[in-house]
Amino acid sequence: MSTLYMGADQETVAKYVLFSGDPWRVEVVKQYLENPKKVAFMREFNTYTGTYKGIKVTVTSTGIGAPSAAIAMEEMYEAGMEVAVRMGTVMSMQDDMLGHFLIPIAAMRREGTSQSYVDLSYPAVADIDLVNAMNETVTKMGKRYLNGLNCTMDGFYSNMHDSRFSLEWGRDMSETFEEVKKLGVTGIDMESSCMLTLGRLMGVKTCILTMVTVLENLKEKLTGQERTDAEDLLCRTALEGIYHYHMKMEGEKNE
Repeated sequence: MSTLYMGADQETVAKYVLFSGDPWRVEVVKQYLENPKKVAFMREFNTYTGTYKGIKVTVTSTGIGAPSAAIAMEEMYEAGMEVAVRMGTVMSMQDDMLGHFLIPIAAMRREGTSQSYVDLSYPAVADIDLVNAMNETVTKMGKRYLNGLNCTMDGFYSNMHDSRFSLEWGRDMSETFEEVKKLGVTGIDMESSCMLTLGRLMGVKTCILTMVTVLENLKEKLTGQERTDAEDLLCRTALEGIYHYHMKMEGEKNE
């Protein structure tokens, strides 16, 4: 039986799953897959399965935020997922990382969805083997990376970026950025801690591969062709990272 929101099942989903926030980024990944087959495009969930260098891979989207990301994790797990990689964009707290990668080792759980699964004392931690594989892949791609801490929040316009409403209500976004930087946070997003928490609870190896496309409060951002090229690199890096991880794991089995 197909899953409720994503229309997936164990026949159509690979054990390796890439998660994109943006449904249209999935179409970019699709171009790099051999023999991609559409699973479904339902609500914000756009899903294909194909092969990359002989490895079966599923790519799907979560939309924005932790609630829909949790649905995606749940339904991909139901369909047989064993390895999960969020390939997304992130707001960096370090000005020199624009156009480079944040691959957090853990994340602060300031979203509400993961709290519906487990107490806040439970850590949101990435799988170290996946992190190392992505680190090596990013270096191979000629970019820099940071293995820092993400902070995941629910409110984009209440925590991360000024809006007409936030200004009318006197919200000071700088307080968010000053606090998290004191805590050593390198990036802010809206999905990572939830996905890392669920992955750990499910026994699914999970990591976060994110491209820095904006700096705090959008004071600087990638635009136009530069943004397009950065997202294309993100997609290629995620696929190559999965391949690198798979080959490392197979090599260890055969030792």
